Amino acid sequence: MDVFDRATEVEDAYREAAIAAQLAQAKRPNQASASHCEDCNVEIPEQRRVILPGVLLCVDCQSIHEQLGRK
Repeated sequence: MDVFDRATEVEDAYREAAIAAQLAQAKRPNQASASHCEDCNVEIPEQRRVILPGVLLCVDCQSIHEQLGRK
């Protein structure tokens, strides 16, 4: 495999990840954001709640869920 093939594979992987993220966000319910994280009960900053309508987790807990392959 040459460098161009590898670059194409990386580009395809990024594109697929971006499409999957957009589709997941589109499926998110149009509900009010939680004021406190469902996992740790820490207050979710207002800016996060405005940017991500329906958000239920703080940044730290969301990161952990993503690392574990959950959403």
